[in-house]
Amino acid sequence: MSIRSKVRRIEQLFDRLDGEISTFQSQTSLHCITGCGKCCTKPDIEASPLEFLPWAFHLFLNGLAQKALTELNETSNTICHIYQPLSMLDNHKGSCSNYKYRGLICRLFGYAANKDKYGKLRLATCKIIKEDQSVSCKTTEEAINNGLYVPIFTDYYMKLNQIDFRLGNTILPINDALKTAIEEVLNYYCYRPLPKGFKNAS
Repeated sequence: MSIRSKVRRIEQLFDRLDGEISTFQSQTSLHCITGCGKCCTKPDIEASPLEFLPWAFHLFLNGLAQKALTELNETSNTICHIYQPLSMLDNHKGSCSNYKYRGLICRLFGYAANKDKYGKLRLATCKIIKEDQSVSCKTTEEAINNGLYVPIFTDYYMKLNQIDFRLGNTILPINDALKTAIEEVLNYYCYRPLPKGFKNAS
């Protein structure tokens, strides 16, 4: 399967998830605090290169892939490379610099559930939401136990893995996942013609 086909299938999966999360948010009133980026600053986030393939492909088509790869190779920072803090003094306030191309882990966290060892669904959300929206969190947990649909982490990662089992099952620190996604795109087009209409892709 070509890189372009994989990207298209990943984006279709993400579009479906975004719709489900939007419905879930409207049903529960759960929401992120405006300007909060604390979850993005967690230094040990892990992800698969596959979920960032659309981001890497986007960079490639716009001639930015090699620049991003160089930056990733030169940094020792473990906070997500795509995250953009508002200031150096408080990196917990900020946003994703490529929100449209954020990964699966970024989309799921806060509005999806994991199964515990008993098979019971547990909402996976941040401490800030749990504390600031405690009533909504409690009623949401009860609603989930009573059948309210919520996206499930393992289900979506299984669907992602069906697109590319190797890249989907490779779990790395997030910046290594970003780097590997770029390398996958660059290596693919190393001996193949560039996509039509993108002569300056790199």
